[in-house]
Amino acid sequence: MQIFRFSLVIFFIGLSFMELSAQDTATLPNKVHAKNIFTLAFYKQPGKDSMVDIIDGIYRVFKINKVRGLNESEYKAHLTLIPSVEYSLATGMAAAVKSSYIFAKNEGIQNKSTIFAELKYTQNKQIVSQLVTNIWSKNGQYNFNSNWSFLKFPQKDFGLGSNSSLNLFDQLDYSYIKMYQSILKKIGPNLFFGPGINLDYHWSISDTTSKQKPINGFNEYGFTKNSNSNGFLLNLLYDTRVSNVNPVANSSYFNITYRNNVKFLGSDQNWQSIIIDYRKYLPFPQTSKNILAFWTYNQITLKGKPPYLDLPNTANDTYNNFGRGYVLGRFRGDKLLFAETEYRFGITENGFLGGVVFANVQSLSSQPGQPIKGLLTGYGAGIRVKFNKHSNTSVALDYGIGQGGSKGIFMNLGEVF
Repeated sequence: MQIFRFSLVIFFIGLSFMELSAQDTATLPNKVHAKNIFTLAFYKQPGKDSMVDIIDGIYRVFKINKVRGLNESEYKAHLTLIPSVEYSLATGMAAAVKSSYIFAKNEGIQNKSTIFAELKYTQNKQIVSQLVTNIWSKNGQYNFNSNWSFLKFPQKDFGLGSNSSLNLFDQLDYSYIKMYQSILKKIGPNLFFGPGINLDYHWSISDTTSKQKPINGFNEYGFTKNSNSNGFLLNLLYDTRVSNVNPVANSSYFNITYRNNVKFLGSDQNWQSIIIDYRKYLPFPQTSKNILAFWTYNQITLKGKPPYLDLPNTANDTYNNFGRGYVLGRFRGDKLLFAETEYRFGITENGFLGGVVFANVQSLSSQPGQPIKGLLTGYGAGIRVKFNKHSNTSVALDYGIGQGGSKGIFMNLGEVF
């Protein structure tokens, strides 16, 4: 809660002084602010480039006389590395290291290749490690995607469907390896299609609760100590984003992933699913740098019975981001539909501070053959602090509120979507 209060203080200070800062630089162009971190939000570098990030702040504090212009950044690679102490509903307090690497842009190719990595140890004795890559070939004809993870993850599970309660849960513990790999071939302007392979393996699954258990949970669905889902993927991708770290206005992303898990590849059961992921970014107002962003993420089981821990669930996307306001895995079911709108706006003229407001909704089907029902809403606000202006990477800190007393702080490196 202290982190959120601190964020709100920064937010309102920025709103209060944004106009004053603009007037100050317009009427007194030669005025020099005191060189400390507290005036960084209102500092403008000399010349045409006024964008400022945390690295510029470090230069100011230590009196390093160097101007970091944006014109040098387009065709250079950029590494962002952030050790942090953070808090989330699923993990409690956690020590983490997050990093992103954005490759130099190739001539004649719109998209930039990226690598994201994370290592985290939490108050709840959870271990989270993840490596996500989105690599474009030099000629732009191929796109290579990887999502590799290892988790040791004790967590509360609240059962199936939209009507589960925060007061009724199974205390699950398990180890988990995820390995997804795909390769896509360009078949049209910004349009790609190709195959992939997936592996989801959970082992040493246990449930230590005996009281206040969910009415329709893990044991009712079918308890197993291990589960294996192996199969192949087919991906159709349309992507006009230059970078997925901070998508710009008038860009969009559309991805359909068909997944077929089969026993002859080691899967416990034959089952099929589809994921439909669409994102759109619009300038609003039309002449401003502010962005109105839309996201819908839908995961539907088409046939068969997935293992319990492989069922669609809240924040089950690549970066565990959707459904702010709810803990990871808060809702789980056979089918899940999700939609979100977020408004992103600048607070300071130099781009150091920004803010967002967002609202989302999700709905589920608890069992095969049952209808999707219930509207589970979430909303909130957050602050953005520019960490690296060359890669346009910000630290995102959001506070989300859901239904039934659900609320919490959510942290991300780069925009949430």
